[in-house]
Amino acid sequence: MYESEITQFLKQLKAERPHLEEDQRKGRALLWDKPQVLEQTERQASVKVAQQAYVYQTKR
Repeated sequence: MYESEITQFLKQLKAERPHLEEDQRKGRALLWDKPQVLEQTERQASVKVAQQAYVYQTKR
């Protein structure tokens, strides 16, 4: 069965560093997986300023 070089590389990397995936999960949880606060999300959506069609055009 064919395996690309990238697949082989990833399998070898995971075999050499078994903790790698767990470290990635911890990093993601640290930066991205945050609990959402409904009130804060609604407030942020309500204060957005409408963007004009062409951003760089000056108003006349």
